[in-house]
Amino acid sequence: MTFRDLNLNTSLLNALDELGLKEPTTIQKRAFSVIMSGQDVCGIAQTGTGKTFAYLLPILRMFKFSKEKHPTVLILVPTRELVVQVVESVKKLTPYMTVSVLGVYGGVNMNPQMEAVKDKLDILVATPGRLYDIILSGALKVKSIKQLVIDEVDEMLNLGFRTQLTNIMDLLPQRRQNLLFSATLTEDVEKIIDTHFNNPTRIEAAPVGSPLENIEQSVYRVPNFYTKVNLLEMLIADNPEMTRTLIFAGTKQLADDLHEQLEKHFPQQVGIIHSNKEQNHRFNTVKQFQEGAYRFLIATDIIARGLDIAEVSHVINFDTPDTPENYIHRIGRTGRADKRGIAILLTKDSELEYLEKIEELMNYRIPEMALPEGLEISTELTEDEKPKVFMRNTLVKAPKRTDVGPAFHEKKAKNLKTNKKISHKEKMMLKYGKPKKRKPKR
Repeated sequence: MTFRDLNLNTSLLNALDELGLKEPTTIQKRAFSVIMSGQDVCGIAQTGTGKTFAYLLPILRMFKFSKEKHPTVLILVPTRELVVQVVESVKKLTPYMTVSVLGVYGGVNMNPQMEAVKDKLDILVATPGRLYDIILSGALKVKSIKQLVIDEVDEMLNLGFRTQLTNIMDLLPQRRQNLLFSATLTEDVEKIIDTHFNNPTRIEAAPVGSPLENIEQSVYRVPNFYTKVNLLEMLIADNPEMTRTLIFAGTKQLADDLHEQLEKHFPQQVGIIHSNKEQNHRFNTVKQFQEGAYRFLIATDIIARGLDIAEVSHVINFDTPDTPENYIHRIGRTGRADKRGIAILLTKDSELEYLEKIEELMNYRIPEMALPEGLEISTELTEDEKPKVFMRNTLVKAPKRTDVGPAFHEKKAKNLKTNKKISHKEKMMLKYGKPKKRKPKR
């Protein structure tokens, strides 16, 4: 089946030809006719299966130019990077169409975005937090929205956007088409569907947790951080095919530590992005990675969903994620669009429990590779890896006192009280220093 077998117009077919795309992916084939029918849709598909085009193609096929100033299509995504990439995807598909698209997201000045949404706008792509702020400011009207797309909704909820998401949906017109796409169908996602959707059709491109067939996976058992670094350096040095490699780390600190180590041996070849990096730095780093200026890019899980980089040759998991779904999202960055990809996992003994959960979710045992000869096994441990010594805090009770009683202090002489009767003569003596005689009565 090719894109020409779908009910696409000439403008979209020409755009797809220029992008070199001939055959739709599974989710694109299954979603197209259902979305075109106007039904609500709940799409379950793994990262890297073409979800963005799965909803953009039918939306753009149904799009009709209107003089309406306010947007008719709203696309909500969890991260700023994903906003930029969805906007770029719309532009790639519409060189022969008159469609105005805008992306808004947090982390930058809101005033220019408030002015931009006042112009003629057809498709708005946004993160929930920034969109809700702009709506409350009065700069944007959402009364004309006919189609709502919520992409990566499970990650949106993980990032704490539940309140903004539900508030936005309450403000939208009731008569609209809802399209939801998620890699996992959690209980929270089900609640959103039950509350805000109208009997949606469910489309599942691949079972949740199934490993992508075009990704070759392997795992190395490595004792500690510095041995992992040594192994990673060996794999990089011995494999010139690692031309565009994503390296995932579970925390910002781990990413920074790894970047510091790799930069010593591969100067100017390693980029890093995580949520502590400024927005311009993140965009520029991704751009340099896409253009080949960086051979390696270190990233954290929080932006794994927002990366859509073509021709990633390898994905290396420097640590084992404690949430098994995150492993699926990580390796989904390679092997995209039916191309072969390679995913390598470095795991420690303390992470074996996470590895078992990943294999259980995928129903697949990742082949274990032997450590290469000549690998230096480091004995140096990071602070997190050093064994913790827990001292028992035993409270020692003070011995009981037997010679205790009420508190007693001797009073000062001037405060002593007695019942001694003082005569008038003595009072006068105390007052005047001499006896005072009373005048005789006459």
